[in-house]
Amino acid sequence: MNIRRAGAEAGKEPRTVTADVVVVGARVAGAATATHLARAGHDVLMLDRGAFPSDTVSTHVIARSGMVLLSRLGVLQQLVEEGAPPLRRVEFASRLGSVQRDIKDRYGTDFVLAPRRYALDDVLQRTALAAGARLHEGFSVDVVLTDATGRAIGVHGHDERGPVEVRAAHVVGADGLSSRVARCLGAQPTVVRPAFGACQYAYFAGAWDAVEYHLGDGVFAGVFPTHGGEACVWAITPEAVARRYRNGRRGGHGHPTRGGADAALAHLLRDRLPDLADRLGPGSQQGPVRGMLRMPNHFRRAHGPGWSLVGDAGYHRDAITGHGISDALCQAELAAAAIEASLRCPSQEAEALADYEGHRDRMSLPIFETTVALAAFPDQSTFIELQRRLAVEIDELAEELYDRPLPVGAPNHPSPEMKEAATHVH
Repeated sequence: MNIRRAGAEAGKEPRTVTADVVVVGARVAGAATATHLARAGHDVLMLDRGAFPSDTVSTHVIARSGMVLLSRLGVLQQLVEEGAPPLRRVEFASRLGSVQRDIKDRYGTDFVLAPRRYALDDVLQRTALAAGARLHEGFSVDVVLTDATGRAIGVHGHDERGPVEVRAAHVVGADGLSSRVARCLGAQPTVVRPAFGACQYAYFAGAWDAVEYHLGDGVFAGVFPTHGGEACVWAITPEAVARRYRNGRRGGHGHPTRGGADAALAHLLRDRLPDLADRLGPGSQQGPVRGMLRMPNHFRRAHGPGWSLVGDAGYHRDAITGHGISDALCQAELAAAAIEASLRCPSQEAEALADYEGHRDRMSLPIFETTVALAAFPDQSTFIELQRRLAVEIDELAEELYDRPLPVGAPNHPSPEMKEAATHVH
């Protein structure tokens, strides 16, 4: 069977496929996990209902912690060569003033990236395939298979040819916030915080050369330059504010709006951040507004007999801190190390997977709690203090990740690769 592209007629009985590890979901978290495990010598099969390359909802920016992890995967240079511009300056504006700073050279990098997801996911998938993993696109998982003891032993699903049963020693759920793997295995929340925020964004053409943050009355917005001379221009507000604009009421101004999500975002920026709105010229918007009107904040249990969760499947936070991609890359590396150890020595599985969840929580909680505090939209001086705290927390996480031993089969130490990538400026 061609595992990358399935086709042809199906029989009535499920086809059976085997692997050491089946990874459900093949975007950032799933592809990175698959790469680490394949480099360690395991037979890894990625499943995804999508077809690639393709886009998905994302605010794109990759924090310094994520840059360290991309370097450890050995993909930074490729991302830059394929059009993600290195971003070396950050600007922050509020009614209390504005600040500009260059990104300092720390932990092997003096720039960040904000790639489109069709490019980032594709690079990570190709890296996983080059390491020996397989990818089955157009595959929908129906149920996780378990044995009489409750241990996960694979998944049952279907593609265009019919039903398929995948048998594996370990099942990884990397299938996003609404994870079917998590639901099938009863992965319950372990930490839950209120869900305050909504995020809306679109792509705009223009002369963008810095990461920008704009703090207004009940809105935090930004500009992330990305591929093709465009930028992701986004706005995060309390959920109630976003819904008022979407429903045709301009947040207490008394003037109804029409035109759906595009008009709602335009009016929101015009009302609350007019300086940014003025820079979005007529006809510069390059696609429809996308986003989420409610962003949960929670951790789920991340492991059990024969299974683990990575990325948004196990941990989701408000986008106000833009740390989702970095979190996914971190969990992929941690989970892969635990899975590799459990496959090598099955008697150590419970301890290894528990260590994964413990490390995930310890490394994520500081930024998670800061995220929740920011999403509540405190007064601007408090908001700015929280932003300063966030910068310290991200740097501390980047330092810890940079100092970790490299995963089995990883490329050499990150610094040379990151330095080389930084010279390819678009």
